Amino acid sequence: MNKFTAVKLEKITLNVGVGEAGQKLANAKDLLSKVTGEKPVITHARKRNPSFKVRKGDEIGVKVTLRGKTAFDVLKRGIESVDNVLKERSFASGGNVSFGIKEYIDFPGMKYDPKIGMMGFDICVTLSKAGKRISLRKINARRLPLKQRVSRTEAMEFFKALGVKLMTKEEEEEAY
Repeated sequence: MNKFTAVKLEKITLNVGVGEAGQKLANAKDLLSKVTGEKPVITHARKRNPSFKVRKGDEIGVKVTLRGKTAFDVLKRGIESVDNVLKERSFASGGNVSFGIKEYIDFPGMKYDPKIGMMGFDICVTLSKAGKRISLRKINARRLPLKQRVSRTEAMEFFKALGVKLMTKEEEEEAY
């Protein structure tokens, strides 16, 4: 197999959207630091939304981006927490994958903390192939060729190799 067409894990992002600053935001920050061992970054609102009483620039969530071996370890634990089953609709056309964990106590190695309470988080996985840098560089940036982009089916094959079962829409409807 050509090493330039092999799909690899670029990064994973763990995200908790709280919607407001204060104690909930501090709890979410503690949660992500316990799960990953890294320092989370606070995210801010891009637009104002009067129905949710959110102004532009308000602190509304926290996130952590992981790369390398730590990203792969956290991804393995995240997949275990959803019983090695992902929905096919979780896969985007660009090869990215997102899934949620409803309660952090489902995550392996985590115990209930009364200070944090019950809270869940999202895991967003970004996959790539070698050569992606040509679209990101500042000087002489080029459009990424189709064969160097990760397709939805390639992303599904990557996760099947990790031992993940993919649930179709029909199987989802039967389960609920």
